[in-house]
Amino acid sequence: MTRIDRRLLFTSGAAAALLAASGLAPERAPRSGGRLRLAVPRDDGSLEAVMRGAVFDTMTEIAPDGTLRPELATAWRGSEDARRWQFDLRQGVTFHDGRPFGADAVVASLAAQDLPVSVARIEAKDAHRILIELAQANPHLPYLLADPALVISPDGDISQQIGTGTYMRGAFTEGRHFRGTRVAQHYKSGQAGWTDTIDVTVIPDSGVRAEALRDGFVDVAALPRPDGLRGHGTFTYHPSEAHMDLAAHQGVGVPRVIGARGPLDDGRIAERWWLV
Repeated sequence: MTRIDRRLLFTSGAAAALLAASGLAPERAPRSGGRLRLAVPRDDGSLEAVMRGAVFDTMTEIAPDGTLRPELATAWRGSEDARRWQFDLRQGVTFHDGRPFGADAVVASLAAQDLPVSVARIEAKDAHRILIELAQANPHLPYLLADPALVISPDGDISQQIGTGTYMRGAFTEGRHFRGTRVAQHYKSGQAGWTDTIDVTVIPDSGVRAEALRDGFVDVAALPRPDGLRGHGTFTYHPSEAHMDLAAHQGVGVPRVIGARGPLDDGRIAERWWLV
């Protein structure tokens, strides 16, 4: 998983604004329902990125416009020397297997990860508050905890793919297919996770991905060129037809601003896109 580039943390807002002006269809109001079907390549990690963004949450999230916003952490405070950080955790959240989310899960998950900073200790202060003490000062810790690799699981083991994300893992074939089912009464309900299900299918050949999109077998395809699509319908190209990464049917709701730090809306396409 690619780590967050610190330089992009402070430039991605402008970059996203440029992308929004480069050919995206006007935003249409999100609505719930339906099945969003994606076709992705085999070798760029897209399948795993979308699954991770759908199933798991991180402590914080970098929005498409580059701003930092809460996810599983609702507030944070750093000491004057930026070495001791206290994070307040979201309450009333459960993992997909019914276990409650809390400080112990965060401590176990972060302890099991390769953190991008040197940590002296991580401890639970109470059920919904943790303390992270760094070996060296780092004022960017809240941004770094938005790294998509630093997901939170019940006991630090992500191999079971049990998270707190907007989608619960359904059918999964490694390297081939992922289906996610929307979690009812999620804390992001009405803000993210619009479709009832999401299907992500690996199609190695870009020409076959274009054909699948053209013929209506998928709604969104990761494509480097519009070859095979011209003259066969109306599609939205992102960021533009001349320099594209994604193509979507007009029936897909595309946000005005799309995350530019990673492919497929920073791996969060499952919770950010919808059907109109």
